[in-house]
Amino acid sequence: MAASDAPIIRLRGVTKVYGEGPTAFQALKGVDLDIQAGDFVAVMGPSGSGKSTTMNILGCLDVPSGGEFQFKGVHVERLGRDERALLRRKYLGFVFQGFNLLARTSALENVELPLLYRGDPKKARREAAMAALDKVGLKEWWDHTPAELSGGQQQRVAIARAIVTNPDVLLADEPTGNLDSERSVEIMKFLTELNRTSGITVLMVTHEPDMAAFARTIIHFKDGLVERIENHAQGEVVA
Repeated sequence: MAASDAPIIRLRGVTKVYGEGPTAFQALKGVDLDIQAGDFVAVMGPSGSGKSTTMNILGCLDVPSGGEFQFKGVHVERLGRDERALLRRKYLGFVFQGFNLLARTSALENVELPLLYRGDPKKARREAAMAALDKVGLKEWWDHTPAELSGGQQQRVAIARAIVTNPDVLLADEPTGNLDSERSVEIMKFLTELNRTSGITVLMVTHEPDMAAFARTIIHFKDGLVERIENHAQGEVVA
């Protein structure tokens, strides 16, 4: 495989065990997975299937107990906590079901937060945050607080905050879980367009098949392993 064709994310034999001794629980039992740069991936599975544990590992929020996790060719399982934090800050963006916006701050200030933590100067933060709000269609709402925005608008602010650092990968955990059907479709269409136009890799956990249908690749987890992978682009199911 040529270097340019290598997956942005590669898992090989990844395990995760919580606890020790007779009470230990093996959440992942040897996960093998390749994710190509620019893909839109939905991750599905029942509670306890391992999907959330896998997403936490991919987001550098947790570490595997065994196996290999490569991100852009770097063995993440060999990195220390500070190195993982730098990787997370530079390459990853996060969107959550609960929006996680600061209630008393404006949309612009919420979007600025990752840049503030990174130490960017004020003028650069403002320009980048306004550009991110423009991408999600909320430039004119920059001075509104979350209470003055609809649920769909709040989630778009959360997406703007996730992409303001120009990450390579956007990890979305049930991004439509708190939205009605109309707003859910609105957010999914936006994520699809963002993926198509910017090339950002999207990894989304969802319980909703109709939301997963927006993705090109659907990964099904069961009992701590990848059960099957559906590739919509090719119309086939990969064992």
